[in-house]
Amino acid sequence: MDNERFGKCPFYTTQRLIQGKWAILILHYLSEGPLRFNALQHKMPKMTHATLSNQLKQLEAEGLIARTVYGDIPPRVEYSLTELGRAFGPVLDSIRTFGQVYISHMGPGETPQ
Repeated sequence: MDNERFGKCPFYTTQRLIQGKWAILILHYLSEGPLRFNALQHKMPKMTHATLSNQLKQLEAEGLIARTVYGDIPPRVEYSLTELGRAFGPVLDSIRTFGQVYISHMGPGETPQ
C-alpha cells in the first residue's frame, strides 16, 4: 500500500525522501555549501561513520545530493545539494521557523514529554 502512495501523495513522497534520522540536518548543512565527508561528520557528533555513509548514499540515490570525486591524491570527495536538493531550501526555512517557535513555546530548560 505504501508504494501506491509514493509519487502520488506529496506528503508521503516527501516523508519517504527524508525518512532517515539525520536527513534534514544533512540537507541543512549542505545548503550552506559543499562539504567533505569528515567536515560533515564533524558537524554531527554522535553519528558513526557508517550511519553517515548510509544516509548520504540514500540521499544521493533519491537525487537530493551529489557526490563529487576529485582526482587528487589522496582522493577528495565532496557532497553538495543537487538542483532538486536546493529546491528543498524553503522547506528547511519553514522547519527552522517552526523549530524556533516551538523552542520559544517550550520555555527555558523544558523538554518534551
